[in-house]
Amino acid sequence: MKTQPKCYIYTRVSTAMQVDGYSLDAQKEKLRRYAEFQDMIVAGEYSDEGKSGKSVEGRPEFLKMIQDIESFKDHVSFVLVFKLSRFGRNAADVLTYLQRMQDYGVNLICVEDGIDSSKDSGKLMISVLSAVAEIERENILVQTMEGRKQKAREGRWNGGFAPYGYKLENGELIIAEDEAEVIRVIYDKYIHTTMGVSKIAIWLNTHGYIKKKRQNNTLDSFSATFVKGVLNNPVYCGKLAYGRRHNEKRPGTRNQYHIVKQEKYMLYDGIHEPIISEADWHLAKQKLSVNGGKREKTHSLDHEHILSGILCCPVCGSGMYGNVNRKRSPDGTQYRDYFYYQCKHRKEVDGHQCTYNKQWGQDFINDAVVNVIQNLVHTPKFSDEIQKKIGQSIDTQELETQLDELQKKLRQLNGAKNHLGEQIDHLNFDDPHYERKSQDLQDRQDRIYDEIASVEKSIEELQARILNIRRQRISRDNIYQYLVCFDQLYDKFTDAERKEFMKSFIKRVEIYPEQQRDGRILKRIDFRVPIFFNGQKVDMLDWDDQSTVECVILLSKLHSKHHIDVELNMDELDLTAAESKATYQEIKDYVKEQTGLNVTPLYIAQVKQKCGIIERECYNKPKSENAKQPQCPPEKEKAIREALKHFQMI
Repeated sequence: MKTQPKCYIYTRVSTAMQVDGYSLDAQKEKLRRYAEFQDMIVAGEYSDEGKSGKSVEGRPEFLKMIQDIESFKDHVSFVLVFKLSRFGRNAADVLTYLQRMQDYGVNLICVEDGIDSSKDSGKLMISVLSAVAEIERENILVQTMEGRKQKAREGRWNGGFAPYGYKLENGELIIAEDEAEVIRVIYDKYIHTTMGVSKIAIWLNTHGYIKKKRQNNTLDSFSATFVKGVLNNPVYCGKLAYGRRHNEKRPGTRNQYHIVKQEKYMLYDGIHEPIISEADWHLAKQKLSVNGGKREKTHSLDHEHILSGILCCPVCGSGMYGNVNRKRSPDGTQYRDYFYYQCKHRKEVDGHQCTYNKQWGQDFINDAVVNVIQNLVHTPKFSDEIQKKIGQSIDTQELETQLDELQKKLRQLNGAKNHLGEQIDHLNFDDPHYERKSQDLQDRQDRIYDEIASVEKSIEELQARILNIRRQRISRDNIYQYLVCFDQLYDKFTDAERKEFMKSFIKRVEIYPEQQRDGRILKRIDFRVPIFFNGQKVDMLDWDDQSTVECVILLSKLHSKHHIDVELNMDELDLTAAESKATYQEIKDYVKEQTGLNVTPLYIAQVKQKCGIIERECYNKPKSENAKQPQCPPEKEKAIREALKHFQMI
């Protein structure tokens, strides 16, 4: 008895397509009838509503369907789509995911197009039509942008939220008087006073002005960014800008884009009423161009705030920035700079406020971080593991497989193109249908040329992605090589080189609000590349983690300048012979596993002392010698003694 084949139904509709007869319900009904006619069992239905066919990355249902196919969830043989454009409009994506489906024995049927990828001609037709679909998508985009450009020429608002100071009524900008006063004050203060954007924001916040919350923000206070945006926006002088931002593709990626501000753009007269005069807008623009440039340093030219942006505020979590306190002699000729880190939100830079007002000397924080790195790289196991990582191969097999498939496809297309060229050359001029045949072959050849261009573009993008990954590996190797020679190189680095290294190696540094009793200030360090610590590969050190504290506390306690001649070995550092056999965490884990009891490092230390095991100095001492400490209960003492025997410490 013949087994009924199983299939999935996939439907997709973008907002624009819903009015053209391709609604989700219409697609599903057509596909269900086709499955019934072909005696197929519909094992699942997947639908992406309002999703573009530009890329599969924004279509969760499509990706879920591919995942179900690759996991053999329903053992389907076909995927039914209404038209190929519903499967995707990106030729590279269509071919890539079709190949992935066929690798698992699943073929694609485009009902309206009459295409079945299981047939010999199906794959070629899919290649051609997917390229056409991608061209159609590009045309839709061009037409949409041209429509927006025409609206700007006519002086009409192009959509989106109304700028602060205006409201939208029937698609037109109308002045919102409860907000417009702020706009006038901003221009007046900027043009007619010496205030900058930050000072204006602070002035507004301290003089009773409350920012009205809009759909696209949550702050009820003014920020320097907001003020600068107002001063840069020509809408307030009755103009409309077009092309201020452009969506550009990220190099080395297939479907990733980012917004890039354009220096030159078009300005059109708007039909809306201006809030300020055009002359005032030009004055503000001129002042911005003068003040907006980066100011050159005049003092401490070689100094850099090494951890600026990496060091985080212990209260609000934002980046701390460098600050300088310049001391001058009475005659004003000599000076000395004192550098600090402080939370940027203390100055309400972006409308946020922070209560943390402590400043930390840069040398103190910088030395603490450097000291941790120095002690890490002195560990023999760390150095050995780093050496293994340098030059280690990376896995780009999947991308290279895709590249091979595209190159194979390119060869096939070039072969088909050449074959069509030969057919055109061998046409009989006396054939009464010569013109029609020639035109037909030429049209087919033109479509193949379009697809060749698309495949070549995809090949170029894949090659860029592979190169980018390899460059990242080279960058990682450079960091590791610096670490191997850290002691020899770091002292010779300039501040700029030290800052560049820290930004490449460290992602984030967290500190305690106050220096701890044992002298520690560092709370946590997150690294950009894996490091090797305590026998494990980790990407951060956390001093709040009890299992890490025991091994890491010494990394930040010692001052590197006072121990420059001492070679530190983390496997032997400050440990007695007995302690080296098991850490506190290992003892705790053993007791928990054997008895179910939770014991603290204090209880373990008390039992060790009773057993005559020499302990290192305790840095977590009570405030006074008379302070009472909890004593280890008998049942826990017995369990700890058994653990010490197990680890041959007694």
